[in-house]
Amino acid sequence: MTQYTQDIDHISTLCAAQGDSWNAINPESVARMRSQNRFKTGLDVAKYTARIMREDMQAYDGDSSKYTQSLGCWHGFIAQQKMIAIKKYQKTTKGSYIYLSGWMIAALRSEFGPLPDQSMHEKTTVPALIEEIYTYLRQADARELGGLFRELDAAREAGDAVKEKGIQNQIDNHETHVVPIIADIDAGFGNEEATYLLAKKIIEAGACCIQIENQVSDVKQCGHQDGKVTVPHEDFIAKINAVRYAFLELGVDDGIIVARTDSLGAGLTQKIPVSTSEGDLASQYNAFLKTTPVDSADDVENGDIVLKQNGNLVKPVRLPNGLFQFQQGSGEARCVLDGITALRNGADMLWIETEKPHLAQIGGMVDSIREVIPNAKLLYNNSPSFNWTLNFRQQVYDAWSEEGKDMSAYDRDSLMSIDYDDTELATTADDRIRSFQADAAKVAGVFHHLITLPTYHTAALSTDTLSRDYFGDEGMLGYVKQVQREEIRQGVACVKHQNMAGSDMGDDHKEYFSGAQALKASGKDNTMNQFA
Repeated sequence: MTQYTQDIDHISTLCAAQGDSWNAINPESVARMRSQNRFKTGLDVAKYTARIMREDMQAYDGDSSKYTQSLGCWHGFIAQQKMIAIKKYQKTTKGSYIYLSGWMIAALRSEFGPLPDQSMHEKTTVPALIEEIYTYLRQADARELGGLFRELDAAREAGDAVKEKGIQNQIDNHETHVVPIIADIDAGFGNEEATYLLAKKIIEAGACCIQIENQVSDVKQCGHQDGKVTVPHEDFIAKINAVRYAFLELGVDDGIIVARTDSLGAGLTQKIPVSTSEGDLASQYNAFLKTTPVDSADDVENGDIVLKQNGNLVKPVRLPNGLFQFQQGSGEARCVLDGITALRNGADMLWIETEKPHLAQIGGMVDSIREVIPNAKLLYNNSPSFNWTLNFRQQVYDAWSEEGKDMSAYDRDSLMSIDYDDTELATTADDRIRSFQADAAKVAGVFHHLITLPTYHTAALSTDTLSRDYFGDEGMLGYVKQVQREEIRQGVACVKHQNMAGSDMGDDHKEYFSGAQALKASGKDNTMNQFA
């Protein structure tokens, strides 16, 4: 017996127990409403999606071709349309997640208006957006199931038992649009207690995975901007612990923590940790500091800090703003230490923020981490901050130059030019971009590929195109040709915007509640019928 039929039987028994007073209640209608509302709370979502993500991680450990992907979404509607499209084109949501970007929250959802990615936005916006996204994803489930229910009724009315059975099978095996969210908590928005409190809100909203970075919270910068300042490992571990406690307190025992390191592009630290023994974690962190030797008291100024390293006295180089510098070129080694330390202290996966998409660079760091943590896995930011076209064309140019190939037809500094679009170099570069995610999953330990800000850029590009044409010579044709005609031909569900907004579901409910006297919107005069 399926859950659907179990619900019908259960509600039938309840109604019968009430005598005549519940005669107006249709048990099958209740069963339909229950199936359309599978997840009752955010914690239901978090527990369900955590299991999915853990299963995907295990599958990847056995087969690197089973990597996962996500796109960053800044509104519930965007997330909903993404998942509807994935089900349409891929026939399953398996391996597809949603990334919640702190950058896009700052730029698009703050009450202050557009803000840079510096943790200046309201931190409560993060759980609020998670809740919004899952509201829209659950509505996508309800809408899709509502369509199946109408098809089921039509098959019954036509007496088509075979079709009825097939539709009932689709209902019983319906795949939800609800998928894991990887939620960006920035650097924790304060101390470890603040991190814990916000993590609880994020989990209660439905997130099964929280990503936290090792920057100083009050001077946090976007990972692809200058001026990043990292914290000592002990401070970062405390925040990882805070997130884990939040997961465990709320009963999401298999919640996932992603530890992000910005050390590759961060040349500064605010704090020098106290070392208590030779070779401890603090001394390893301090070993990367840029220092000058101390031979006598004359080498020490008021306020200087003196360290003993390898038997010698040194003082860290301190800038006028009080920050300390790391040694030039130490970024990759610090990333490796960060990764090993985080995985040994409660993190499940790593995020290494890089300045370019380069397999050798990423793979080299992951190989070093895997010498200590063999199953280390990475989330990688396929960032729009990278000029993918130029980067990969230059990588091909450099590889061909090393092979001794004649490169006189190309100007390395101008490879972005449209003049090169039809060349062998451009085609080779595009092939490498196309296979980048699969290649990185295979050789660089990347379990999850995400694009942080894609829907920010798609919204801007599509609006620019529509504005150019509609307000230009094409007028209304600019909308019809670029938008509506393509919606119809590609089968984009939103072309029936009344249906997408819930009109048909509202009609179903009116009929449940009011019976034959229900005033419904989906009659013959509804213009959405033009898109049947």
